[in-house]
Amino acid sequence: MNNLFQSRKQQLTEQYEELLARRNEKEPLGNGVYDRYRDPVLTAQHAPLIWRYDFNPATNPHFMERLGINCVFNPGAIELNGKFYLVARVEGDDRKSFFAIAESRSGVDGFRFWDHPVVMPETDDPDVNVYDMRLVQHEDGWIYGLFCTERKDPDAPRGDLSSAIAQCGIARTKDLKSWERLADLKTGSNQQRNVVLHPEFIDGKYAFYTRPQDGFIDTGSGGGIGWGLSDSIENAEVKQEIIIDERHYHTIKEVKNGQGPAPIKTDKGWLHIAHGVRNTAAGLRYVLYAFLSDLDKPYQVTHRPGGHFIAPEGIERIGDVSNVVFCNGVIARDNGDVYIYYASSDTRCHVATSTVDRLLDYVMNTPEDPLRSYACVQQRIELIDRNLAYLK
Repeated sequence: MNNLFQSRKQQLTEQYEELLARRNEKEPLGNGVYDRYRDPVLTAQHAPLIWRYDFNPATNPHFMERLGINCVFNPGAIELNGKFYLVARVEGDDRKSFFAIAESRSGVDGFRFWDHPVVMPETDDPDVNVYDMRLVQHEDGWIYGLFCTERKDPDAPRGDLSSAIAQCGIARTKDLKSWERLADLKTGSNQQRNVVLHPEFIDGKYAFYTRPQDGFIDTGSGGGIGWGLSDSIENAEVKQEIIIDERHYHTIKEVKNGQGPAPIKTDKGWLHIAHGVRNTAAGLRYVLYAFLSDLDKPYQVTHRPGGHFIAPEGIERIGDVSNVVFCNGVIARDNGDVYIYYASSDTRCHVATSTVDRLLDYVMNTPEDPLRSYACVQQRIELIDRNLAYLK
């Protein structure tokens, strides 16, 4: 075995193991709602070396990378038997995304990918790209993964190689290892991304949070986060969508918005994390926001705190698609702890931790956006005056 091969292999292996052994630490202070952590929990560098390098010195004497990994982001999340699992979107240098599972005992560091990526079966109409899986343990006993399945728009003009059709793919599993692919969700919308399965039956039916859109990027007449019911999951079809959380002019969700992970069930209602998008001179800005819906009627929103919940900060603002945070994975533990897994700038994965009690305090006691500058000033003055009176 030549010295170059052995030297590179050894150094890269040591570097990789050092990365996975790194302990993560909470950032000091923060806003009191949640705690950010110093380091991302998953990056392209977390991809196993056996995914990227040919380990045979006869065919790869320079220990050269053969199949590169561009980024790791937008993970679904679930806790099973005391371990934390992320089903991450892994994008190769070829721009194709696939799903891969990383596990950790702590939930904030030590995430290690399984040896093999997820083998997601294809339908009769093969996907060109799959990404952004939402995981939910449904009361029917299955773990479901809902994800975006993307195909080229067959009606695109000749020479148009960017127009796409996005729909909701559905698969289920019992162990995260073997996946059964079901039929894609049918709705009356031209495009469906960011579809999430509600974890419980509603009126004996499967319930879906949808995001109807006219175009792949442009929302068009799409009104926000939708809601619909289906008699079946094997051949899921939502025949009627209602909008439960609308877009609004000059807010964090004026361009589009979508449900993040499945909501968390609490004694006060269903706790939701969603993303909102607005346009800027530098392009689209994605932030996270939260809201609460009725326990018995999850389609009725009861509390809408104004403004963003998490926005990109520091290095989070830089990446393949800058100025973006996106969340499709959350774990709420039996002890009340909540782990929020979010990606930054379509590049890497982070974690923020909180508790159900803190998040309920936030959504129930943070004022709603009054939608006008004058009213926002009055809202802030009211807080200032209360504080001044209290401090006297």
